Amino acid sequence: ILNLSNETVLFEQDGHLAVITLNRPEAMNAINPPLGGALREALEEVRDNDSIWVAILTGAGDRAFSAGADLRWRSENESEVRKPEAGSTGKILSSEFACWKPVIAAVNGYAVGGGLELAIACDLIVASERAQFGLPEPRRGLMADAGGVHGLPRQIPIKLAMEMILTGQFIDARRAAEIGLVNRVVANDDLLPAARELAALIMECSPKAVQAAKQAVMLGGGLTFEEAMVTEFSMFERLKESADFTEGPRAFSEKRAPQWEGI
Repeated sequence: ILNLSNETVLFEQDGHLAVITLNRPEAMNAINPPLGGALREALEEVRDNDSIWVAILTGAGDRAFSAGADLRWRSENESEVRKPEAGSTGKILSSEFACWKPVIAAVNGYAVGGGLELAIACDLIVASERAQFGLPEPRRGLMADAGGVHGLPRQIPIKLAMEMILTGQFIDARRAAEIGLVNRVVANDDLLPAARELAALIMECSPKAVQAAKQAVMLGGGLTFEEAMVTEFSMFERLKESADFTEGPRAFSEKRAPQWEGI
């Protein structure tokens, strides 16, 4: 087990799985620059460490995944907010960041504002029955500009997204599942086990194939279907050159479990 924890973000690697925990439960895991910087470092480790295949992102405590930007911290630390590294976390999991490894959000409690933006930037969301989702920024004279107003309408029907964006109202986990915002809803005590179960299913697959597929989805989304079909993305090129590309079909024909070569 690798542990790269600091005060604001806990990081644990167990085998090919990394678990990242936002660790400001007293502030409902609200995001300030120190937490944002530590989170970026943790996700860079996921991106760059070849032994990590999948990551789970969650929040400490049972009140919140993240309540979004720490407005109190901002008001009390105006000089810090103006520093370049104090920018939003909106691009942490964007295609520009180029983390092609799957990231699962395990949402316990509130995922609102920047917390929801962080969750929808992940590839999959497992939610506890207590989870709440929303973009309350307009009620604070703000806009969800770290991915909310652009990301949410790309993941759920636009009329439902607009209702959340324009009213600032929250929805519960069951409603989030109904509209396709989350993959699974589980009892609060089952949240991390359920996220780990989903991660385990992913890790049965070739990590190179998984990364190739994620990259194709993310980069192909801005293309027409015809353009995407004729574009060969870099991770697929790497997959085709790997032993995994032949090991999978061979293992299937020999009726045995495949032995992936890793990343």
